[in-house]
Amino acid sequence: MSLAVAIQMDPIESIDISADSTFMMAMEAQKRGHSLYHYLPSELAFRDGQLFARARPIEVRREVGNHFSAGKEEIIDLSTVDVVLMRQDPPFDMAYITATHLLEHIHPDTLVVNDPAEVRNAPEKLFVTHFDGILPPTLITSDIAAIHAFRNEHKDIIVKPLYGNGGADVFHITPDDENMGALLEMFAEKYREAIIIQRYLPEVRQGDKRIILVDGVPVGGVSRIPAIGDARANFHAGGSAGKTTLTSREQEICEAIGPALKERGLLFVGIDVIGDFLTEINVTSPTGIQEINALDDIQIEILLWDAIEACYAKSRRLAADFQTGNIAAPTMSGTE
Repeated sequence: MSLAVAIQMDPIESIDISADSTFMMAMEAQKRGHSLYHYLPSELAFRDGQLFARARPIEVRREVGNHFSAGKEEIIDLSTVDVVLMRQDPPFDMAYITATHLLEHIHPDTLVVNDPAEVRNAPEKLFVTHFDGILPPTLITSDIAAIHAFRNEHKDIIVKPLYGNGGADVFHITPDDENMGALLEMFAEKYREAIIIQRYLPEVRQGDKRIILVDGVPVGGVSRIPAIGDARANFHAGGSAGKTTLTSREQEICEAIGPALKERGLLFVGIDVIGDFLTEINVTSPTGIQEINALDDIQIEILLWDAIEACYAKSRRLAADFQTGNIAAPTMSGTE
């Protein structure tokens, strides 16, 4: 199987090839004989019922400072490629949402990973609220009185933006902290959306855990240890990686959410767990492949491409059956 794969991501020139998960996906795709194209989300264009991208054919290599070569820029009809990897970084803003709407015009005839409609329907801090018994005490609101009541109840809390990413604007408010009022004013000025407040989980000092699921199945995890004096464990915020194994509680969490991920065609997902609680389900552009690979001597990108190819083959079978009149119009929901 040789596929044409278009990668929708941020500038490839500036990625850190020692940590970037998309780079590993591109390397594995190339090993399998797939042809690669790269384009920015801003280079999408929808016209007269067709979706185009101003893209460049690329080759990738693990050479620092010389990690890719690009061919001549061309306009490609994305309905003619086999797979689109939607891998641009958040924030999950209207630009991101617009991209999901545009990519819906080609999916599933062109397989988009992850399913763009399901990405749009699964904001990372909201999607998690649909699963009972696995969230820490949580409040999502803009109501100041409700926020103060929650703080009075739980004392030690975390305050963060609902659509933030990378640990930005995440604050730990202790019981004696006098900055709560000023913080809420800052959030009101900076964000129109509700904010999310959660009971502080002291277990984060030992690290939170990023677990990667492929087609609903956990394939590895990494502990993210916060820097001294920081409540954030995100790698982008200075957290360090530590080897780990999944606890029985973490397996239980994965079993609770895995079928929903598979049903929605969310092939590549990263979840964040602190202690016994799930805090986020990341479906936009999950990271962590290289850290887990290095610590556990595995290759998650192989498992990802096995799942992508299986999903693509399934979509071709469904399309063929539809053409022959054997079934109704196909929809995609993970692999068989």
